[in-house]
Amino acid sequence: MATALLVASAAFLAVAFILHVVSIGLVMLRLRRRPAPPAPGEREGVSLLRPVCGLDFAQDETLGSTFELHYRPLEILFCVESPDDPALPPLRALLAAHPASDARILIGSDPVSGNPKLNNLVKGWRAARYNWVIMSDSNVLLPPDYVEALMSRWQEGRTGLVSSPPAGIRPEGLWGALECAFLNGYQTRWQLAADQIGFGFAQGKTLFWRRDILEQGGGLAALGRDIAEDVASTKLVRRAGLHVRLSLRPFVQPIGRRGFAAVWQRQLRWARVRRLGFLPLFLPEILSGGAAPLLAALVLAGQGALPLSLSLPLVAGGVVLWYGWEYALARLADWPHGVRDLLAFVLRDALIPPLWLACWAGNDFAWRGNDMRASDVSAGVAPEVGPASETEIKTGDPKADRP
Repeated sequence: MATALLVASAAFLAVAFILHVVSIGLVMLRLRRRPAPPAPGEREGVSLLRPVCGLDFAQDETLGSTFELHYRPLEILFCVESPDDPALPPLRALLAAHPASDARILIGSDPVSGNPKLNNLVKGWRAARYNWVIMSDSNVLLPPDYVEALMSRWQEGRTGLVSSPPAGIRPEGLWGALECAFLNGYQTRWQLAADQIGFGFAQGKTLFWRRDILEQGGGLAALGRDIAEDVASTKLVRRAGLHVRLSLRPFVQPIGRRGFAAVWQRQLRWARVRRLGFLPLFLPEILSGGAAPLLAALVLAGQGALPLSLSLPLVAGGVVLWYGWEYALARLADWPHGVRDLLAFVLRDALIPPLWLACWAGNDFAWRGNDMRASDVSAGVAPEVGPASETEIKTGDPKADRP
């Protein structure tokens, strides 16, 4: 038994370290690539939908980045569910400050699913004039070449959707750094590595669709038939025999200050989404991160596989190498990588096993104040909301206050 434990521990440690290094190496190679130049010829129009709900950290900056995009022709549709949403006054001010842009605010909700974000987007999808449609969360900071970066990843006849996970930047405090550690060196790293080998997964922060592909799959309502729109999007595209591709570099999200409870709840929600959406891939997650390999190394040291005077320095050196690779990736990508962030890397890995276990305690979660049940979402049960409004507030019309 002792020999079997030693062999199993050594094999797991070797495999885990190889996967860790290879996944980071794949992402580092990806980040060094330059995006393909835009194809010559006349540009097709693009409709950009940004769902807005409440106030986020640096929201004036993230929403303001919408007006800095270079691509033309570009239609901008801000989708807001409630006429009393606190984000409306600053959003109106932004539109008034950019009167030359083709931008509108649409207010109301169309209850086509149990997913409030999709219900908010329906009016934008219906109003969009162009065949290419981007859905981009309001807390994502868009670079000026955002549309071009997405279009450069489209391969006609092979691609059904281009997406991007978020990379966290500008955290405040340890818990903000912890949020970035989960986003960057863990979730985004694995998503980009998977895309490098042709196994991309959608992420709801950015969804770049060609309208006919989504319509043939059932439209926005079809994205509400799974636990989250990114899970449903991935499955819809694969059923069509196409691939999800990710942008070469992830687009960034300013994080700011977070509380530990908020980080835990958000990670628990995402873990449940992964469990309910892709169970076979979720099952080994408890072994991901640095906690399980460290335990395997301590087992080897405790069983006397090597003299204690040699095994302990090897374990310590392995820990330095493990997090040294992640630090190198964070530095190359210009993600947070200070001393506080290194501590957050370790804390994140310590939390992965308890998060995995807690994930099995239920199927429900809260999203922006909405209690969502997996059974309701997958069945398309919509929350109780008022009838949809078709109010449009045009650019430069700050007096259009009412739906």
